[in-house]
Amino acid sequence: MSDKPLGGGQVVYLPEGASRVLGRDAQRMNIAVAIAVASAVKTTLGPKGMDKMLVSELGDIIITNDGATILDEMNVEHPVAKIMVDIAKTQDKEVGDGTTTVVIMAGELLKGAGDLIEQGIHPTTIIRGYKMAADKATHILSEVGRKVNISDNDTLEKIALVSMGSKNVGDDATKAHLGKLVISAVKQVMEKDASGKSVIDHDFVKIEKKAGGGIADTSLISGVLVDKEIAHPGMPKSVKNAKIALLDVALEIEKTETEAKIEITSPEQMQAFLQQEERMLKEMVDKIKKSGATALFTQKGIDDVAQHYLAKAGIIAIRRVKKSDVEKLARATSARIVTSLDDLSSKDLGDAGLIEERKISGERMVFVERCKNPKSVTIFIRGGNQQVIDEVERSITDVIGAVSSVMIDGSYVIGGGSVEIDLANGLRSYSQDVGGREQLAIQKFADAVEVVPKTLAESAGMDAIDTLVQLRSKHKGKEGGVFGVDILKNTIGDMSKHGVFEPLKVKQQAIYSASEAAEIILRIDDMISSRGRTPPGGPGGPGMGGMGHED
Repeated sequence: MSDKPLGGGQVVYLPEGASRVLGRDAQRMNIAVAIAVASAVKTTLGPKGMDKMLVSELGDIIITNDGATILDEMNVEHPVAKIMVDIAKTQDKEVGDGTTTVVIMAGELLKGAGDLIEQGIHPTTIIRGYKMAADKATHILSEVGRKVNISDNDTLEKIALVSMGSKNVGDDATKAHLGKLVISAVKQVMEKDASGKSVIDHDFVKIEKKAGGGIADTSLISGVLVDKEIAHPGMPKSVKNAKIALLDVALEIEKTETEAKIEITSPEQMQAFLQQEERMLKEMVDKIKKSGATALFTQKGIDDVAQHYLAKAGIIAIRRVKKSDVEKLARATSARIVTSLDDLSSKDLGDAGLIEERKISGERMVFVERCKNPKSVTIFIRGGNQQVIDEVERSITDVIGAVSSVMIDGSYVIGGGSVEIDLANGLRSYSQDVGGREQLAIQKFADAVEVVPKTLAESAGMDAIDTLVQLRSKHKGKEGGVFGVDILKNTIGDMSKHGVFEPLKVKQQAIYSASEAAEIILRIDDMISSRGRTPPGGPGGPGMGGMGHED
């Protein structure tokens, strides 16, 4: 790669095979890629959205309409496409829902910016207008947002239903069942931090899944489901009112770190050596028994001899439990994780109403349930096949994010494209006050926000333009901002009566993420790719193309 300096010769400063796209061409290419990525997920939006089938190089099949999953599994190559994937991931991690919305909104923002660039408006002007529009949009959202109380289960269930609306996870009754499970789970793990603010750690809502049964068989366990079996067949298969010891210590004779040599010269010495090992293991079990424990979970191994003594003592033991599961057990049962058996006492033990090993779809699993006030719970997903339970898991993850956002933020907005029309109307009015060239960018932002009701209408087979015109008219009337796209009746309707509510935080995050992604991409006017072939002689060899002159 070379450019001509003032002296007239060519200066090589990029490796052979590198490529470069400059100015308007770079902007056009980036915008086209972003629009293409948005188009890939656009048809998945809403209750009548379509699913995508993704097949990996290994032949694994994923059927979903979850925006973040689709983009992640597409394995995109272009750097701008990767930015679009990142905003979907950020949306998913931050609020758990709205991943498709944020991507198609970013695509529309860039499409509008492309039109303005073709009219001769500089990208920095568009970026300035977009920043102003995003700030105004979040201000409008806070004004139209409605408050909800954590005890208002009816509203929370409606928010959960809307979050699951586009997912193929059964009928309305099944979705209502899943929504109630998630709300109960999130409320159970919610805590107050030092400042008195509510915090919800999603990690403590454990999700386990096993093919078999139907989606309606999905259940909430007030405790932890451990995907392990009881260590010894002689141990009890269930214990009521269990006292639980959590160990981070091996019930085995530890091998020495340094090289050691034991010389045994007779059978008696060998017997004495084995008896000593057995005594040590028995002492370990006696310490556990003395503490009053009737069940133990350890991250490490348990020797066969120790298993025998534990079985004789009537103690359930589960070995090689994942560290994350042990931590969840500690929060669910109020047990302390012990790293030395000498320190184990009755104060370290946790409580559970029932510990039981059950065979599910041919695999044994241990249920620790009926805990008094568990701060870690498990949602156990069932379904007809692996694809179904994977989609239910994605759906439940979205609902956990949506419900958590509302519980912490305490606000929701009217969905079905209703709040987007309010935003678009407000932004168009605001653009008149701003004036200048930024006014055009703010109007394009308003158009981009309206992609949500427009896409919902298209998915339902309605005329998108007629729907937008009717919605704008309704929202300027006395009825206020409650009208949206009623996809079940293929018309516009009162979304507040239908209970179509969405978390305010999800909409705010989508606007910020989409506008920031658009701003980043619009700033790029030069793309240099050094991913050329390795030059002859390897890196640093002849043909490297340093800062010297070409012949």
